[in-house]
Amino acid sequence: MGDFDRKVLKFLEYFIDKKGYVRVLEGLENTLTIAVLGLIIGTLIGILIASVRVMPKYKVFPRIMNGFCSFYVGLFRGTPMVVQLLLFYYVLLPLIGLRMSSVQVSILVFGLNSGAYISEMMRAGIMSVDPGQMEAGRAVGLSFFTTMVKIVIPQAIKNILPTLGNEFIALIKETSVVSFVGAADLYVAFNYIGSNSYEFMVPYLAMAIIYIIIVLIISLGIKLMERSLRKSDRRN
Repeated sequence: MGDFDRKVLKFLEYFIDKKGYVRVLEGLENTLTIAVLGLIIGTLIGILIASVRVMPKYKVFPRIMNGFCSFYVGLFRGTPMVVQLLLFYYVLLPLIGLRMSSVQVSILVFGLNSGAYISEMMRAGIMSVDPGQMEAGRAVGLSFFTTMVKIVIPQAIKNILPTLGNEFIALIKETSVVSFVGAADLYVAFNYIGSNSYEFMVPYLAMAIIYIIIVLIISLGIKLMERSLRKSDRRN
């Protein structure tokens, strides 16, 4: 029996016989939960910030909001994700007396971080929509907000769908840093198996394969959505 075969058998022993798969399933669930909810929160924040930043700046309030949004985007894009996690988990939340689990903190931080990036994607998407769409909406009596929500933003999301898919993939891969605040993701699960079996090669190889499979599934889903949207455009 070769050395690699022994490593595989050792991995299977801890994965199956000693129920390491339970930790892996928990880690997979946390990884997907953090990434999916983080993307949803980030998309909502991104749409809001992008709408504020493209809003006409004739009055004082829009200018103040634009300055706040610019500061927010610069803050979250200018610091690493792991630093944001550590600050929220060990500094900011304890200071305000708010208790959250490590997974909940990870979802919050991933959402806030993703919102900064998606806001720039969404702003580019809104700018790519024909200005006549906004003018037409205002001409029939719709407010700026209503025109954005019902006409401009749906078209902008369609334009940036591939970029949103890339952001989702990035969030999936970045969940490996949540172990810094004690969240049990895929990395923690496979690291546990490696630490107990004293063999890290096969666990880390299996972890890489799972990440690749997840990314391939997301990429396929995005392609199918794009194809469906192109068909609807041709029908229209």
